[in-house]
Amino acid sequence: MSKLGTLGARLHRGEIGYDFVKNRKIWYGLSILITILAIAGLAVRGLNMGIEFQGGAVFNTPKNTSVSVSQAEEYAEEASGHDAIVQKLGDGSLRIQVAGIDTGAANEIKSTLADDLKIDSEQINAELVGPSWGEQIANKAWQGLGIFLVLVVIYLAIAFEWRMAVAAFVALIHDITITVGIYALVGFEVTPGTVIGLLTILGYSLYDTVVVFDSLKEQTKDLTKQTRWTYSDVANRSINSTLVRSINTTVVALLPVAGLLFIGGGVLGAGMLNDISLSLFVGLAAGAYSSIFIATPLVADLKEREPAMKALRKRVLAKRAQSAAQGETEVQDAEVYADEPEDDAAPAVVGPRNQPASRGRGRGRPSGKRR
Repeated sequence: MSKLGTLGARLHRGEIGYDFVKNRKIWYGLSILITILAIAGLAVRGLNMGIEFQGGAVFNTPKNTSVSVSQAEEYAEEASGHDAIVQKLGDGSLRIQVAGIDTGAANEIKSTLADDLKIDSEQINAELVGPSWGEQIANKAWQGLGIFLVLVVIYLAIAFEWRMAVAAFVALIHDITITVGIYALVGFEVTPGTVIGLLTILGYSLYDTVVVFDSLKEQTKDLTKQTRWTYSDVANRSINSTLVRSINTTVVALLPVAGLLFIGGGVLGAGMLNDISLSLFVGLAAGAYSSIFIATPLVADLKEREPAMKALRKRVLAKRAQSAAQGETEVQDAEVYADEPEDDAAPAVVGPRNQPASRGRGRGRPSGKRR
């Protein structure tokens, strides 16, 4: 943990870092590939919509029903003529879902199930959902999602700027598409719990993105007054300075969700947990990825197209080129001096020394002394 804290401090100070913005084309390509696979899965397999969205009936059997899940599923499909989903609850009862049936046929299906399961029909509790009510639920869900996205874009445009709002919107669409595509590929049932999970992960994804955007906004104040960093450089520093924080919050959020999904839904067989836990698990991971690899690099791309940022980039690159040339010249000069032999110095004087002319000026003149 101390090493992780030291790493986070060094990333925050800019002593080390990974160039996310420079390699943005790799992340864009990877995201496009995953999105295409998600859309293909959605188009080929479609979503397994729950009865809340398409209408149907839910039959709950008494506690400790001795019939197995597979046998009850076979009985329900034979009685209704439609696909059925059977879940065994914690008290031993069975929850049998049959979608797409007419509510008027529910009593007949209930009686047939009672005979097959060898229980009294009065002990089976039937909940009916009409197709029109399910359609209303679906429409309300889409309307809520649309309003949420519009409000998010407006808020980010006011709090930050429209380029960050566009980047956040693209990241949200990216997260929604991947999550829905995974639901189509896995075949999990889409219920109101799934919609709640989607809205939850969108909020979490925005939280992670806004943290990076806030750091970027602070570090780009008066950016054009200097010639050391481009906008992309500062954007990359913002990602690195919040990287450990993003990883920590994502891991902490994923651990309980993974427990719900893999232990509660997979090992213990509580299928209802899958409705919300899968959307949370996939969405949290996709949201953390998009905030680092999609949203901030996209903002840098949009900002670098501004005339002021283009001019700044030219000045910064010109200064770096000049500094590199000076450094190369200094290295070459140092190499030349290092290669010079030590015996190139002036040779030492050997033999009688020539006296300065000033010392012989008085020769031949009377000195006033007797010999």
